Amino acid sequence: MNFFDRVTPNGPVWRNAAALLLSVTALSASAQTPTAAPALEALTLRAAETLFLERNRELLAARRALEGAEADVVTAGARPNPNLSISTSSISRTLGGGSPADKRIDTIVGLSQTFERGNKAGLRIDTAQAIANAVRSDGRDVERTQRAVLQGAYFDLLQAQDKLRITRETAALFDKSMDALNLRLKAGDVAAMDVSRMSVDALRALNETRGAQAELEKAQSALAYLIGADQDAARLRAADNWPALDKPETFDGKAADALIDARPDVQAAQARVAAADKARDLARALRTRDITAGAQVERFPGNDPRNSVGFSVSVPLFTRYYFDGEIRRAESDYAAAQENLQRVRALAAAELRKAASDVASSAERVKRLREVLLAAAEKAAQGAEFAYSRGAIGVMDVLDARRQLTATRLEAAAVQADYAKALAAWRAATANAPNP
Repeated sequence: MNFFDRVTPNGPVWRNAAALLLSVTALSASAQTPTAAPALEALTLRAAETLFLERNRELLAARRALEGAEADVVTAGARPNPNLSISTSSISRTLGGGSPADKRIDTIVGLSQTFERGNKAGLRIDTAQAIANAVRSDGRDVERTQRAVLQGAYFDLLQAQDKLRITRETAALFDKSMDALNLRLKAGDVAAMDVSRMSVDALRALNETRGAQAELEKAQSALAYLIGADQDAARLRAADNWPALDKPETFDGKAADALIDARPDVQAAQARVAAADKARDLARALRTRDITAGAQVERFPGNDPRNSVGFSVSVPLFTRYYFDGEIRRAESDYAAAQENLQRVRALAAAELRKAASDVASSAERVKRLREVLLAAAEKAAQGAEFAYSRGAIGVMDVLDARRQLTATRLEAAAVQADYAKALAAWRAATANAPNP
C-alpha cells in the first residue's frame, strides 16, 4: 500500500491525486525518450549554435534585409533612360496618291536623353552603399544579440533540467521516508501528527516536481524557437555542463573604446552617419541643373526637301523652388545620425560595464555556494537524517534540514544559470560577430 492510504481515512483520494501527478510527470518525461536524432536529445551548445545559424528566423530576416539593401545599390546606380517619341500632324482629308511614304502626313521621330550633373548618380550609389553597410552591420548585431539569447535559453533549459532532477530526488526521498514512517507508526514509535506533517511535505514535493516539469517544457519551447525546431521541442535536452568560472579581463579606457568601435551596432550607426552625409551632399546636388538633349527627324512629303532634322536642349529654371526643404531635411537627418551614434556608443559602454559587473558578482556567488553553502546544507541534512533515524531529533527538524538542502540546491542551479547567462552577455557585449 502507498503511504497515502495509511495516513488518512480517505486514503484512495490522496492516492489518486499523487498517482495523477506522478503519471503526468512520467508522461512528460517519456516524451523526451530518444526516438530520433540524438543531436536534439543530447544537444550541446555548439550544436545549438549551428542550428541557430541555419534556422533562426531573426537571422533569416536580417539576411533578406541585406539582400534588399544590396539591390538598392543597383537601383541607385541606374542612369536615366533615353526617351523615344513619334508624332504625326498635318493630316488632311486628301492624303495624296502613291505609296504610304508619299502620303501628306507630317511625321516626327525624336530621341531625348537627360544628363545628370553634380555627381548625383555617384552620390546615390555612395548613399545606398553606406546604407547597405549599415544593414550588414545590423545583421551582425542581430546575430550577436540573438546568440546571447540562445545561450541564455540553453542555460535556462539546463537549469530546468537540474531543478526537475532535484525535485524528483526530493519527492523520491519523501516517498521512502513515508514508507518507513508508516512502519514506525504501526509499531508505535512515532505520533500520527508527525506522519501527517511529513505527508504534507511529500505532497508539496510532488507539486514542485510538476511545476519543475512545466518550467522544463517552457524552456524547451523557448530554445526550440531560436533553433527552428518548434515541432521537436519536447525532445530537446541540454547535454553540456555548467561553464567553468571565468572572470572577464579588466580593460582601461582605450581598450574599452576599441571594443566599442568593433561592435556591429556601433559600426551600423557609423555607417548611417556616412549615409546621411552622402544624402546631404545629394540633396545639395539637386541645385545643379540637369541637361536634357534631344534630336529629331521630320518627314513631310510634298515639301522640298521632304526630310529635315532638329536639335533641342532644355534645362530647368529654378524660379519658384530651390530644393530648400530637401536640403534642410538632409541636414536634420545627418544631425540625427550623429546623435544616434553617440547614443549607441553610450549604450555599448554601459552594457560593457554592466556585463563585467554581472559576471564578477555571479562568479562570487557561484564560488560561495559551491564551497560553503551547498556543502554546509548537505552536511546538515546528512546529520539530521542520521539523527532522526536514531530517534535523536523529531520529524520537524529533519523536515527543516531537507527543505534547507532542497532550497540550497535549487539556488545553486539558479546561480549557476545566472553566471552562465552573465558570461554569455559579457561575450555578446564584446563580440564582433561575423557577417550573417
